[in-house]
Amino acid sequence: MLIAEACNIGLEPLVHHGQPALTRSRLSWVEQNYLRADTLTAANSRLVDAQTDIALAELGRIVKTLYLLAYLDDEPYRRRILTQLNRTEARHALARQVFHGQRGQLRQRYREGQEDQLGALGLVLNAIVLWNTRYLDAALNQLRDQRHPVHDDDVARLSPLIHQHINLLGRYHFTDTDPDDHRLRPLRDPASADD
Repeated sequence: MLIAEACNIGLEPLVHHGQPALTRSRLSWVEQNYLRADTLTAANSRLVDAQTDIALAELGRIVKTLYLLAYLDDEPYRRRILTQLNRTEARHALARQVFHGQRGQLRQRYREGQEDQLGALGLVLNAIVLWNTRYLDAALNQLRDQRHPVHDDDVARLSPLIHQHINLLGRYHFTDTDPDDHRLRPLRDPASADD
């Protein structure tokens, strides 16, 4: 009954007409009289109390404590985690920029429609990352070919999640191109005046 309530599936999967305790009327009575906030709170507190008696819970606390101590002691590890968090936040920022229609809300009523909408968002994000990666690579290669100093530390800080140069609002023009043609558009000369 609690699982049916938590999963929001209703009583139908629980009903068995051959068993008196699982008839619709009995389950409805139990739902009305026992599934209240104070009952759920009491059940959750019993589950939490039961976990304190389990050795695995203590082991889990030890593992978490050891991890926390190692995290506090290892500055390079903390920096790697912060870098990953920043990358994740940059991806979310790009997704928010791309997913601006309908005020950034999922408007599909059914889970499959929402999954389709999120899948399309993921596809667009991946296309932007691929576009940026190809052009960042081309720009770095051009700088190296022209004998400009390109430091590995600077390259490590580049991100394909940049999006200020992408027009997310407006008109788009797609031309037929040969998929085997891997040419890129010419790169802008940084010495020339911006248009």
